[in-house]
Amino acid sequence: MVREIEKQQGAAFKLKKGQRLKVIDPRGEQVSDMVLFNAHDTREKISSGKTLDFEETILITKGHFLWSNRSNKMMEILEDTNGRNDFLLAPCSPETFKIMYNNSGYHPSCFENLHTNLKSFGIEPDDIPTAFNIFMNVQFKEDGKLSVDPPLSKAGDYVLLEAQMDLIVGLTACSAEDSNNGSFKPIHYEILG
Repeated sequence: MVREIEKQQGAAFKLKKGQRLKVIDPRGEQVSDMVLFNAHDTREKISSGKTLDFEETILITKGHFLWSNRSNKMMEILEDTNGRNDFLLAPCSPETFKIMYNNSGYHPSCFENLHTNLKSFGIEPDDIPTAFNIFMNVQFKEDGKLSVDPPLSKAGDYVLLEAQMDLIVGLTACSAEDSNNGSFKPIHYEILG
């Protein structure tokens, strides 16, 4: 059954070892931030540093694993029709919009959507790690300067992942204008197996 995360919203759910998660961009050019926690000990969580280290690339896609802060495999990427994801940048937060967008009012954020949806699992705001940003198109120049470009994902693109342990998953339809080419759309997901 395909579920929808409305634009600028989030969801949290459990995934058993061996189950697969399909994250779908139904309209194109929409990022989804994903965080993972060990369902039996939430102090173990997804780690961008360990993943980039062990996979020896910053371009994480099909055939790669997402690793935990304890050096355990959490997810394997089985399919990736878009092929461009980010694991460098943190989830957008209220501070992101103040500092980078010069926005003084309220703005929805992935950080808020993650911690409010994960709260029922006992996960606090300070527990939220750097997210695996599905469909996010971060580019980098020779001098190291980063830029967030429009996602390359088209309507129907998806990433299919398989749980390597029992997991708690946090997932968003990203709220940052630059990440989504200036507009906000839903994200679909499906739990298989």
